[in-house]
Amino acid sequence: MAMVEEIEKYAKENNIPIMQKDGINYLVNFIKTHNIKNVLEIGTAIGYSAIMMCMASEDVKVTSIERDNERYLEAVSNVNKFHLDDRISLIFGDALDLKLDGTYDLIFIDAAKAQNIKFFEKYKFNLKDDGYIITDNMNFHGLVKKPLEEIESKNVRGIVKKIIEYKEFLVTNDSFDTEFLEIGDGIAVSHKEDV
Repeated sequence: MAMVEEIEKYAKENNIPIMQKDGINYLVNFIKTHNIKNVLEIGTAIGYSAIMMCMASEDVKVTSIERDNERYLEAVSNVNKFHLDDRISLIFGDALDLKLDGTYDLIFIDAAKAQNIKFFEKYKFNLKDDGYIITDNMNFHGLVKKPLEEIESKNVRGIVKKIIEYKEFLVTNDSFDTEFLEIGDGIAVSHKEDV
């Protein structure tokens, strides 16, 4: 696990957001217990969660999208170090501009928070029946629970507002049953209802 710790250290030193420890542990266990084989990840960053998801089981394959060139190249390097390039397909591009044909057991959204609704709406068609969409950062470092007027940064306030809107979107979405978990930075687990 020394290589995993190296990625965690690199992320911390370079201020790259990766999933919190208990969040990634939950995700890995979720993949094991729900027999997930095929994952679409929106927001690769440096490949940490894609690698961890693949380590849940030898049957897991991950397709992951990243639009930041520097992070994408770091992810390619990390995936190669773990010899997972046959199970992790990295796509360089903006998830909102791409069109994917595949279907997935699980879609993991961990990208630009303000775009969560757009990501959800666009990629729900790539989800298998009875599949799951998991979204990270529902609490956004605890700021979602704070009154908006107490958040000084206009930019951060805007992101928090979008996350609140996304939570409302999930709660009122009749096609999915969503559970909000106080794990890591807050996780939403949305299960596609059988039609």
